[in-house]
Amino acid sequence: MEVLMKQTITTLNKYSRFVPKTGVYPKGYKVGSIHCGVKKNGDLDLALLTNINGSANAAGVFTTNKFKAAPVQISKKILKEKNGSGIESFIINSGNANAVTGKQGIKDAEDMVIVTDSVLEHSQNSSLIMSTGVIGQNLPIDNILKGIPKLALTELGDSHEHWLNCAKAICTTDTFPKLITKQFKINNDTYTLAGLCKGAGMICPNMATLLGFFVTDAPVSPSALQQILQYSVDRSFNCISVDGDMSTNDTIVAMANGAAAGELIDNKASSAERFSKLQDEIVDFAQKLAQLVVRDGEGATKFIHIKVKDAVSYKDAKVIASSIANSNLFKTAMFGKDANWGRILCAIGYSNSDSIIPEKTSVKFISKNGENLDLLINGEPELVDESKASEILQDEDLIIEVDLGTGGEQEADFWTCDLSHEYVTINGDYRS
Repeated sequence: MEVLMKQTITTLNKYSRFVPKTGVYPKGYKVGSIHCGVKKNGDLDLALLTNINGSANAAGVFTTNKFKAAPVQISKKILKEKNGSGIESFIINSGNANAVTGKQGIKDAEDMVIVTDSVLEHSQNSSLIMSTGVIGQNLPIDNILKGIPKLALTELGDSHEHWLNCAKAICTTDTFPKLITKQFKINNDTYTLAGLCKGAGMICPNMATLLGFFVTDAPVSPSALQQILQYSVDRSFNCISVDGDMSTNDTIVAMANGAAAGELIDNKASSAERFSKLQDEIVDFAQKLAQLVVRDGEGATKFIHIKVKDAVSYKDAKVIASSIANSNLFKTAMFGKDANWGRILCAIGYSNSDSIIPEKTSVKFISKNGENLDLLINGEPELVDESKASEILQDEDLIIEVDLGTGGEQEADFWTCDLSHEYVTINGDYRS
């Protein structure tokens, strides 16, 4: 028990730097969380975000897993039927995924929407739902349906503590809550973003297995928000990997309520400049949020940024980066602090990218301080200084740069972590 307590304290100390002490939050939203009895340990397990500024627009990107969880099916249906307009709330439970739960799971998801809309006096189907936790078990739905009114009527607010507790309430195996905020300007208008996500294991692109949502007070049309969200997710949450597994519940949703006023941002030619600026801001924001998931990878000791340069297309660069990130041999070598760069070359080689020309490919390690260690230059191996390699691999952060030398000038970034003994322990005991 004493050893376990020491490990827990070490983990909290390690990740406390990623938990914000303050934040700046978008206008027109309230959030809250409670424990309603889904989790057996008494932790927060029900979260709610709602718009209080007229009508809002929303967008979503969901798992491509064939076994889509009930909340994914219902949220996708609502977004499609309403074309992203008039979505006012997100309701999320943790501790149970409501996945592979048949007709009862669908009914439970629908009931969560009905009760949320009713309590908040919204029109029908104005709420999107998310669930995360154990797969294949029915929700303790009575607890949730009783908890929603209590949460909506007594626990909502707009303080930093409310937002941080909301981030805590969606956690499962996470070791820290993931919350970031950002304020930015488009011309003379000032807007704010706030985002939360959860995830630590079962993380793989095409949606990384996670839940996430971010909201803004910028005025954005439904079609523009959907286009920006998809573009941003493809360059953030679909560019992370912990263990190569994809979940049944992956969901990233966004909401824009226009509370900060200004000209409507649309995906039409007349709004091209404002659209482009907002997209750039959200891509950067989504990448920072997604990287927190990798930082918290189950059992991870390293945060690895893979940068593939000079590909003939972005798609090719991303395929190569993903191949490296999902190689268990590479990831275990990084855990062992072993500069076995042959595993990197192997993963590049079987990625089926059209950009690979072995005699033009170069690979290097870059330390967090910017120190380079060349491993391969134009297909020729370098005499690696093992002591320098060992020194670089001691750090928590590492960049691996792959230059394909094609002259194509396209590049992609991907973020992953190592694979440790602790990952096996965590997932071997997940339901115990």
